[in-house]
Amino acid sequence: MLGGDDLSLPYPWIMRNSITVRGQWMYPRTANVGIIRLLASGALDLAPERVRAFGLDAVNEAVTYAAEHGGPFDRASLTPSAG
Repeated sequence: MLGGDDLSLPYPWIMRNSITVRGQWMYPRTANVGIIRLLASGALDLAPERVRAFGLDAVNEAVTYAAEHGGPFDRASLTPSAG
């Protein structure tokens, strides 16, 4: 993952003091279930979302579209090609 420098931790000190190191990327695992429940209940409206789908064979067009449509409700999606 991109980011800053690696985090250096003193392993012997951590082990002697029973320290727990825990990380999380963006959202907890329970967030997925929460979003699904919001959608199912109608409390989260996705109508403002604008999604344009591109086949895998049109990846360059999808990237160009995404670069030109970088708004908060604009999405470009790659989907398997039919056939």
